Amino acid sequence: MFQLVLSFVHKASLRNFVESTQEWFQKHSAEKFANLSSTTLELLLETTRLSSSINESDRRRVIQFFDIILNQQVLQQNVEEICLLVSDGDKIYAIDDGKVLYSFIFSRRIEQPDASSRHKEAISRYRKFRKELETNEQIINELSNKQTYHIFVPFVPNGEFIGALYMRNTADVSFIQREIVSNYEETSIIYSALFLLGLLAMYYISTYTVKERDETQDLLFEEHEKSIKQKIDHDKETLFTKRIYHTHHKAEKVMGFIKDDLRKLSSENISEIKYRVTRYSNFISRVIYDMKWYDPPIQTIRNLAFKTNINEVVRFIIENLFNRTARKSGSFELKMDLDEKVPIVHINEFVIWEIIEPLIQNCIDHGGDRNLTIIVRTKYYPETKQSELIIEDNGTGIAADLLETNEAGVKKLFLENVTTKTGTQSSGYGCYIAYEISKQRCGWNIDAENLPESGCKFTVHISH
Repeated sequence: MFQLVLSFVHKASLRNFVESTQEWFQKHSAEKFANLSSTTLELLLETTRLSSSINESDRRRVIQFFDIILNQQVLQQNVEEICLLVSDGDKIYAIDDGKVLYSFIFSRRIEQPDASSRHKEAISRYRKFRKELETNEQIINELSNKQTYHIFVPFVPNGEFIGALYMRNTADVSFIQREIVSNYEETSIIYSALFLLGLLAMYYISTYTVKERDETQDLLFEEHEKSIKQKIDHDKETLFTKRIYHTHHKAEKVMGFIKDDLRKLSSENISEIKYRVTRYSNFISRVIYDMKWYDPPIQTIRNLAFKTNINEVVRFIIENLFNRTARKSGSFELKMDLDEKVPIVHINEFVIWEIIEPLIQNCIDHGGDRNLTIIVRTKYYPETKQSELIIEDNGTGIAADLLETNEAGVKKLFLENVTTKTGTQSSGYGCYIAYEISKQRCGWNIDAENLPESGCKFTVHISH
């Protein structure tokens, strides 16, 4: 579009330049031609007057020369009218015949035929410039219709002003303008076509290059997608393996409790033993179910059919898992402060078990050996419809570097393969598994911090 606009402006400028040049050339050539004709007449008259005698043959030859000057000029291109304008008093005569001109020059008489009727416009224009011509004796050129020149050349034979040679010249050189503009248009079209072809070639090359780049990029994305999928599957399999390995030890402990309860079975405690063994068995069943796949269906984790009381799960884990161990070792004490207003949640209770049990176990393992007290609290906030499960102790607390967060905002404590134990086979899976299950499966947030006095606190934010 810019090239087309530029071509249009350039063509308009070229046309104006050509028209101005033509106007100057036409005016100059017309004046020069009229002046040449007038000068020829003057020279012919002076030459004739210098002759000692003029016979009839010379007279006819001079008249013939006059006719050639006055009539043959009309045959020239662009010359439409020519005559000699002379005056006799107030009367103006137009002479376009050699015989009349000869008679006027040598006898000052105008013989018939009179040509004034054929040159009325020339006589009318001459009246306007007669005094100026007589006074200045300079050529006067009047333009009409933008291309017709009315030229008056003072006729001064032997230094005496007797009239003016009139010539009407219509110089039509528009064909030159048409040729120039036409040639320029052809050049402009060729240049624009080459310019357009260049742009199309550039577009084709760039499109082909971009297409090749896009295809390569698509292959890269596909390869990257496969790599990510493989990494996700690997991470899931790794987490599955770690989770099963971790719960396998818990299942062994629970199986020991089942055997112990069966040995103590009597008619007095049959109901109590039946309740505990049933819950133990359900946990073992869940462990076996989880071994079937590393990515269990969501409905086996979160479902409206599950109506789990978090307080009840906490009581069972503390009373029937950790307190049974504590009574044997006496190394720690577990207390409960449970808010009975905590609503039920639609989460499988054994999934919640997999969150609570590792956190309490972490407090036992890292709290120290002297007078360790672990308190498990639940609190419901009806205004936000959220509950909190808090597990805190008065032990040595968590190392400061484990509470630092990475670029994803996850504290180092909840990353895999992070542990403060030495000389054991533990790989720090407890807090990692609790974080992954609460965050990814239940949609709960979990946090860890040190208490001002001593010990640490785990907080699980539960949404209802």
